[in-house]
Amino acid sequence: MSINLYEQLANELDALIAQRMFAPGDKLPSIRHLAQQKRLSVSTVLQALRLMEDRGLIEARPQAGYYVRHRSRMLAALPDPEPLREPAYVGINNTLMRVLKANESPQVVHLGSAWPPDELLPMRRVQKAVASVARRDPALLSKVSCYETNEPAFTRQVVRRALDWGQLDPAEIVVTSSCTEAISLCLRAVAQPGDTIAIESATYFVLLQLIESLGMKALEIPTHPKTGPSIDALELALDAGLVQACLFIPNANNPLGCIMPDENKRRLAALVARHKVPLIEDDVYRDLCFTAERPWPIKAYDTSGYVLLCSSFSKAVTPASRVGYVAAGRWAQEVALLKMVSSGSTSQFFQAVLADFLNGSSYDIQVRKMRRVLAQRIARMSDAVCAHFPSDCSVSEPQGGFVLWVQMPQQVDALALHEEAVAKGVAFVPGPLFSASGKFANYLRLNCGNAWSDEIERAVARLGQLVQRHAEEGSPDMGRAA
Repeated sequence: MSINLYEQLANELDALIAQRMFAPGDKLPSIRHLAQQKRLSVSTVLQALRLMEDRGLIEARPQAGYYVRHRSRMLAALPDPEPLREPAYVGINNTLMRVLKANESPQVVHLGSAWPPDELLPMRRVQKAVASVARRDPALLSKVSCYETNEPAFTRQVVRRALDWGQLDPAEIVVTSSCTEAISLCLRAVAQPGDTIAIESATYFVLLQLIESLGMKALEIPTHPKTGPSIDALELALDAGLVQACLFIPNANNPLGCIMPDENKRRLAALVARHKVPLIEDDVYRDLCFTAERPWPIKAYDTSGYVLLCSSFSKAVTPASRVGYVAAGRWAQEVALLKMVSSGSTSQFFQAVLADFLNGSSYDIQVRKMRRVLAQRIARMSDAVCAHFPSDCSVSEPQGGFVLWVQMPQQVDALALHEEAVAKGVAFVPGPLFSASGKFANYLRLNCGNAWSDEIERAVARLGQLVQRHAEEGSPDMGRAA
């Protein structure tokens, strides 16, 4: 049976992808280039590309072209049989510290901690900024203040960087020693021990650590792997008076990598304002989202001051600077006071260094490079998981960041698997550590930030073999809570 020209082209490109001539994350030649090379019309090439999209082989990125998708089995939704669970005190710290300590062993392949890889960070440009600021204003090397925590040049850059979505009031900005400290200060400012914080399920384990350390409870909101937390479920909790504050990661959630749709962000901002409940927004991954335009934060839709926006530049510039910030809305004075009495000022020298780096095109060039490379590395890791893990495993489809969330067969206990995997030289973070109640017993998170290597390929294959064996035998500690 004869086939059309566009089907011939689609099959030809399909074969090249199967032969790895185009790897997951690679960009295909442009429509015009393919038309000229194959002596076909532009409309025929478009038909071929759309057919490949329908087959799930490629994806179109706005204003960027067509890219090869990874072979994957995507998560359809995360299991959550109950619409809402009872608020619970968090109890992950002891287990988490054991896991993180084991993951730091020099004998393992590090697929656990989600730090940006050194070779992607702009160290040479940062070194120049350090030298420039030291020459220009050496007094900053010794400047310390308990009252003036903000370096004006850095605050100006934070305000300027927000102009793509709105206008921040410099008076509500408090510079902190990392985004983590910003979130901790916000929790202390808006809630008390015993209060309940609404969180995504799953969410970043450090946020759970903060809630636990402050003696607060967590209410897990059912979360979709592509669109984020259920606003309907949160509204039920707010209507019932169950929640005193919210803590969400709307852009490139860790560990899911999802981005909350704009309409959900708008609705969420209005919802917390109506209930007069503060919302702490962890926005540290917004600049590393893979969308054509940077997604807006929830803060962009906040007209009442109930959203506290926390972020930093550590993921794309240098984690060692330990500089974060919060636009704290109604709680600016309370957060500033807590910052002053708990840790004093953040290094004004490093604030000035970051301001120097941000003042120009260097940062935009840097994040464009990181987004491109990290998207490719996530695709490569997803492809490897699908190749080496059992066929009934599923993976997330991250829209930003550099981690992958993997669902394993129900009988696999990720904590027991982790113990054996570390002994065999592979580190990851078990799923229960991303839940206040020990959910996600058969999930794990992988760091995809490192450059792909034979060592990583072998580690993923080894981990896949362990998953297969645990699935066949059933983990001995299945059901153990974190």
